[in-house]
Parts: sequence; C-alpha cells; structure tokens
Amino acid sequence: MTERKPVNKWLVTISVTFGTLMGAIDASIVNVAVPHLQSSLGATVEQITWVTTGFVMATVMVMPLTGFLARLFGQKRVYLASLVLFILGSMLCGFARTLPVLVVCRVLQGFGAGALQPTEQAILRQTFPYEEQGMAMAIFGMAVVLGPAFGPTLGGYIVDNYSWPWIFYINLPIGLISLVMVTAFVHEPEDVRAHNHAMAEEQRKNLDYAGIILMIVGLGTLQYVLEEGNRNDWFQSTLITGLAFLSVVTIVAWIIRELSAPVPAVDFSLFLDVIFTSGTLVGAVMFAMLMAVTFLLPLFMQLLLGYTATQAGLAMMPRSLTMIFIMPIVGRIYNKVSPRAVIAFGILLFGYTAWLMGHYTLSTSSRGVVTVLVLQGIAFSCLFIPLTTLALASIPRHRLSDATGLNSLLRQVGGSIGLAAFATLLARNTTHARESMLGYFAAGDPEAMTRIAAMAKSFAARGYDAVSSQALARNMLDGLVRRQAMMISFEKLFYLAGILFILVLPLVFVLRAPERGGEKIEVHVEM
Repeated sequence: MTERKPVNKWLVTISVTFGTLMGAIDASIVNVAVPHLQSSLGATVEQITWVTTGFVMATVMVMPLTGFLARLFGQKRVYLASLVLFILGSMLCGFARTLPVLVVCRVLQGFGAGALQPTEQAILRQTFPYEEQGMAMAIFGMAVVLGPAFGPTLGGYIVDNYSWPWIFYINLPIGLISLVMVTAFVHEPEDVRAHNHAMAEEQRKNLDYAGIILMIVGLGTLQYVLEEGNRNDWFQSTLITGLAFLSVVTIVAWIIRELSAPVPAVDFSLFLDVIFTSGTLVGAVMFAMLMAVTFLLPLFMQLLLGYTATQAGLAMMPRSLTMIFIMPIVGRIYNKVSPRAVIAFGILLFGYTAWLMGHYTLSTSSRGVVTVLVLQGIAFSCLFIPLTTLALASIPRHRLSDATGLNSLLRQVGGSIGLAAFATLLARNTTHARESMLGYFAAGDPEAMTRIAAMAKSFAARGYDAVSSQALARNMLDGLVRRQAMMISFEKLFYLAGILFILVLPLVFVLRAPERGGEKIEVHVEM
C-alpha cells in the first residue's frame, strides 16, 4: 500500500475544530432567543424548553457510542456523518414553523453534535506528536469551553438584528467549509484503522443491542430529570420521581451489562485506569462549577446589580478572552511544568475566586466583577488543558474514541448536575433566608417596626392616607428583604462552589503522566 502523504497538523486542527465549536455554541445560543421563539411559535415557556432539552438529551445519548460507531464505520466517516447530520438539522431548524417540528429538528441536530466533540478530541490526540499533546488539548479546550460563553452573546446579536432562524442558518456556511476541509485533510491513522477493522468483525457478531437500549433510556431520562427537575419542583412531581427511579435502575443495569457483554458498545473497563478515572472525575467537577458560576453570575448582575442582559453578557466576556489568551500558554508549557502542579494551582485559584465572590455585596462595582472573572479565566485554563491531556495520557491510540466519548459524557452530565443543583439551591436558599428575616417582623422586632413607621411617615407626607402608607411601607420593606435574601443565597452558593472544588484536590495526587514508552507513537504530520 502506498504511504499517504502527511498532512499539516494545523489544517487537520482547523478542519475538526469548526464542528466542535458549532456544537458547543448551539447548546446555549437558543437560550436568548426564547421570547422570539415563543411569539413566533405560539408556545409557553414550559413548552419552549424542549428546544434546549431535546438537543442536550440527544447529545448525551450519542457521546458514549463514539468508539462503537468508529469501529463499525471508521472514525473519519463518523465525524463526516455527524457533521452532515448537524448541518441538516440546523437547516431544518431554521425552516421549522411549529414547535413539534423545531423540537424534532433540534434532536436531529443534537444527534449530530454528540459525536463531534469526542471524535475531534481523538483525532487531535492521534494527529499531534507526544510532546505537543498539551497544545492539542488547548485548541480543543478553547472550542469546548468558549462555545457556551460566546453562544448567548452571538445569539442575542442575531435575534436583535435579524430573525431567530439565523441562529441556525449561521451553521450552514461554517459547516460546509468544515465538511470540505475534513474530507480533504483528515485521514484515519493506519494503526487505528487496522485495529478498528479487526474489532468491527467481532462487534458485528456480538452487537450489544441490550446495552445500547439501556444506555439510551438511562441517559435520556437522567438528562430530562436534570433539565426539567427544577422547573417541576423535583420529587414533588410524579413524572420526575418516576423518571429518576427509571434512570437509576437502567443506568445500573447498563453498567452491569457492559461489564459482562462479550463485546460491549461502551467500554467501561477504561475506568480501571486510575489516571483516566481521576482526570475525568475532576474534569466533571470542573465543568459542573463552570456551568454553575456561568449561570449564577449573570443572574446576580441582572437581579441585584441592575445590569441589562446585554451588559451582563458583555461583563462575562473578560473570562472568555482571558481563556483564549491563557490556554495556548498552558498548552505550550505542559511538558515543562508539572501538570499536577498546574491543576492544583487552578483548583486553589478557583477556590480563591469563589471566596472573593462570596464577599460580593449589592454595591459591588463592575471592576470587582471583572477582576474575579479574569482570575477565573486563568483558573479554568490551568485546569482544562492538563486535565484533558493527563486523563487520556495512558489510553492506547485505538481506544481513544471510547475514552473521549466517556470523558465528554461525564463532562456534559457534570455540567448539567451543577446547573440543576445550583439553580435549585438558589431558589430554596432565597426562600429560607426571606422567611428567617420576616420572622423579625412577625415577632414585632423594634428596629423593624421603627423602619416601617419611618417609611409610612414618608408616604404620608406625599399625600397617602394612613392605610395606604402602611401597605406601601410594608411592600417596600418586603422588596428590600427579598433582595437581601437573594444576596445571602448567592453568597452561600459562591462559597459552596469553592468548597466543592477544593474537595477534589486529593484526586490531583493520583494524576501523573505515564512514561512515553508506554505507548507506541506513530504520527505522520508535517510542521
């Protein structure tokens, strides 16, 4: 067989990064278009959430099957097919004029997006030489982490200046460029192709239908519970309770099935690798905190500091810009500085930023917010690159598709859990703090009564009668109490985010880069 001419690694990188970036952006770009979708499709807020929920559910169902599909059809074919499915789904989403059609098209789009991220990660690991793996993951990290950051800003600009279908149509030219570039420049390594071909025959003889069905049911119901649980008051809802129980049972059955199947669709034996398990778990916690803080900070700025949605989005940009600048630096020094030291620094720095956020007040300046976001950008950059690089460092090349699928899945589920948990705690902590403060009024606290009397007197001076003055004074004080209660809730959650992250610090000591000789490196690229 004639040896294929080596392809420049940066052309490969650009080719596959387009798809991942589009998939990451589309996970959040719809959120800012909700009012436009409601009015255009005649849907309620509860109904329109299916546009996002359907996409995420479809995404997590595909992620673990990346290795399975790569063995059956080839890694490059899987990426191309996923890209075509994503582009087709995007086009149909723009054409949709009813909610059911839009949801179905978003699910189709999600099926395409699900395999893009893990497949790109595997391709980059196979393309870059050993000593440049950190830089490869820096490029991957920028696409994965920055997509959710830029998605709402881009979506807001599009719906304000054009119309909502363009948040989907924008994927078409970028997707087609990526399709052409992947076809021309991305080629599956011969050793990986040979192993996948050998495994495909065995896999076809022992197709793991039971494992795939259990996975679809388990992950689908889990993601629905995480996406819709808070809106349905969690276990006060019979539907959420039933689906949560079904999810636990089927996921346990799925794990048992995969560990006992002759040729499992999802390779859970990878978790026997302590480095992979530790790196993946820390990465899941990192994404949980990233999504939680990304959810909390814009709310804090809008509800308590008086920012508009656009101002809050712009205020979040320094973190993203910092990450764009810092990630390549971290990737460059990966082989020169101990990855464990970089990860530990990132964890401690995030803990410090959480402590700073816990000291936010109702009079916090924009400078105070931006300073913390810049530090957080440095922290997440120091975490993402070495974590994704180390987690896969001891995985053989032919098993990378399986490993990246599981790594991406736990990151996605971790983010969903963080978002759901902190959204629920924000509401409950606010209610509890408000009730505690209102207890002082119910008990006739002298200071509270004096405050109400002063307010009532002020309203009376403006011409209100005694009854109206008292009512207005109590309403105004209740508004102040609500703001203070929400402030207390935000402070607690910021502290909690830092504490939870510090608790995973011991896992860092398990992480270590394996000896280079542990894996045969056969990469043919040109500089």
